[in-house]
Amino acid sequence: MNVPADRPRRALPILPADQIGSLKPALADVIEYRKSGLSLNWIVGCPLDCGYCVRHLFDNFEMKVPRRLMDDEAAVEALVGHRYFRPHRTPIQLLNRATDPMLPAVKPHLFAVLRNLDQRGLTNHVLVITRWRVTEEDCAVLNSFDNLRLTVLVTHSGITDERIEPVDSAIAARSLRTLYENAERYRTVLYWRPIVPGLNDSDAHLARARELSAHAHATVFTGLFFRNEIAAYYQAHSLPVPYADTARRKIMPEAAEQRILDHFRTPDDASAPWGALFRKTSCAVAYAHGEADYNGHYGIRELCDICPAEQIARCKSAWVEPGLAEVTRDARVLGATGAVEIDDRAIIVEGLDEPPRYFLQHGYGYQCHDRDKPHHYRRHGRAPIGWTAENGTTAP
Repeated sequence: MNVPADRPRRALPILPADQIGSLKPALADVIEYRKSGLSLNWIVGCPLDCGYCVRHLFDNFEMKVPRRLMDDEAAVEALVGHRYFRPHRTPIQLLNRATDPMLPAVKPHLFAVLRNLDQRGLTNHVLVITRWRVTEEDCAVLNSFDNLRLTVLVTHSGITDERIEPVDSAIAARSLRTLYENAERYRTVLYWRPIVPGLNDSDAHLARARELSAHAHATVFTGLFFRNEIAAYYQAHSLPVPYADTARRKIMPEAAEQRILDHFRTPDDASAPWGALFRKTSCAVAYAHGEADYNGHYGIRELCDICPAEQIARCKSAWVEPGLAEVTRDARVLGATGAVEIDDRAIIVEGLDEPPRYFLQHGYGYQCHDRDKPHHYRRHGRAPIGWTAENGTTAP
């Protein structure tokens, strides 16, 4: 791994148009709507070489040197002018799919975009995810924004196999502590991921995660995206393949989750028996800011069974079933086909891919599901691998 030096850099160059044109279209498009927010990725390229990185999905894993696709001002204009962006409401993610935002060459551009958004008076949630070094000077910059509801999520896995994750997890652990100790206006979340049974879920790994959770405003745990492209990389590099099958959703086997919950449980705290531990990113972010979950997860009651009582109360008070006529009208404008339904868990639609469903979900604060891709009870939107159905058979 070509470890980046932590020293100031000049502005990153912008890729020439012909090179941008040669990128996979999904990578060249700087905005992607994801469940945790409208994601802005105007910089691509990363030297950190994590074997499970989603960069495999964009065919740019070998792009090690960060480059901009446009300048910072243009990136902000693309974001705030996007059809799905709503001031003060749409959650935002910055640089979460093709680079690490705290790399020395990247973070001046991250700070420039944050400053631009903040100076517009926007109060949207903004999520920044890193596994790299964060200094006290960086914290001072992060504390300087007056309006944005900023959360820094620190990815920590504890994986020690350098073939899979060359970056020492101790770097993330130090960054987490630094961020937490210096937090004033922003919040810090321990992003414990990816958890893979047999790789980083030993008693020692679980104890380490619990120790680190004391240095964050909240902790979220999640499994591995194991898509075909990532599986091919593992096989080509003779890495230990964690699962026999790939999946569209993250893989978090039932037994692995139960081990985590057993380890975190504190029987003598009835109001928060698992502490500030969450299954979903938006739940952790909302809790850290003392707000209700903007994804409306409260409708999936079994998802909330580990949440602190105070957070359940917040989400319950904010969770309101929307009117069918209004939702149907909005869904039709977005291209929905077939019947639109609303039950006590979610809006259910047909003919909408993820971005318009997230637009509805964030707009109403109510889950929005595709009828053809249902969220099964207790699986929490995860892949079926490692789960059994309620009747004891293999999950569908």
